[in-house]
Amino acid sequence: MRDWVGLVARLVLGGSLLVAGLLKIGNLEDSVLSVRAYQLLPFDMSKWVGYALPPLEILLGLLIVAGIATRWTALLGSLVMVAFMFGIASAWARGLSIDCGCFGTGGLVNPEQTKYPQELARDALFLLAGVWLVVRPRSVFAVDNLLFPDDAPQFHEFADDDELTKEDGE
Repeated sequence: MRDWVGLVARLVLGGSLLVAGLLKIGNLEDSVLSVRAYQLLPFDMSKWVGYALPPLEILLGLLIVAGIATRWTALLGSLVMVAFMFGIASAWARGLSIDCGCFGTGGLVNPEQTKYPQELARDALFLLAGVWLVVRPRSVFAVDNLLFPDDAPQFHEFADDDELTKEDGE
């Protein structure tokens, strides 16, 4: 059952990163404006982050969905979610009225249009999926299963219960 939870976690975290990157990759200038709206990075650095973020999201998303180097890509995806949550919480705490730009263009919005609690809850769900995969990276339909097969026999492969109790001296 836990392997299926891992698949769901891969699809949730990896799928969210993939979709977010794909929605931004067609207009990198808007991605730069979204990063700048947070007012956290120097002007020139926000340009580089805005350009680099969509391809990074796409790459991480593809790797996580495919189950390639799952523990490490999920760790990177989790760190990205922590950074996003920090940015959103920081904008909220400083009274900025912005759309997060998480799934497309962001920027300034009217104060009543902000959705900081929902955005933080959503990203916390993505982070939870990532933490699951860092702790337990094995899941069904993962490329990792082909590259690194689990050679250790499962408990039920040793013997049935009667044989186990005989071996224990009963």
